[in-house]
Amino acid sequence: MPVDSDDTLREILDYDTIAVVGCSTTSGKAAHDVPAYLQSQGYRIVPVNPFADEILGERAYDSLSDVEATVDIVDVFRPSEEVAGIVDEALDREDVRVLWTQLGIRDDDAAKRAENAGLRVVQDRCLKVEHERLR
Repeated sequence: MPVDSDDTLREILDYDTIAVVGCSTTSGKAAHDVPAYLQSQGYRIVPVNPFADEILGERAYDSLSDVEATVDIVDVFRPSEEVAGIVDEALDREDVRVLWTQLGIRDDDAAKRAENAGLRVVQDRCLKVEHERLR
C-alpha cells in the first residue's frame, strides 16, 4: 500500500522496532544521526551493517536476514540499486510491515513488489523529518 497521507504516516510512527539497513557508526552522517534520534524518541533500533559489531549500543547484524528480533519497519540507508535485494530479504520475513527508503533512495519496481506483498512503502523521505513534523 503506498503511503499517501499524514494519517498513514502517523500509524507507521506508532510501530516500535526499526531495522536500519546501512546504519552508520559515524556520528554526523544521516545514517547514524537519524537512527540515534529515533532511538532517543523511544524506538528500538536494530542496526544492519556488516562492518560493525555494535552501533548506538545495539548489536549490529550483517544482513536483514540475520536479525533475530521482530522488525516492524525496514529503514533503508543504502543506494537505490540495493533496494531490490533488501526488499527480497524483507519479504522473506513474516514480521516486516513497512519498507521506508530515506531521502534520495527510490526503486519503484522493488516498491511495487513490496506493496503487492502487503507492505506499506514510503520512498525518498526522511523518517526523522516526518517524525518531527507529525509528533
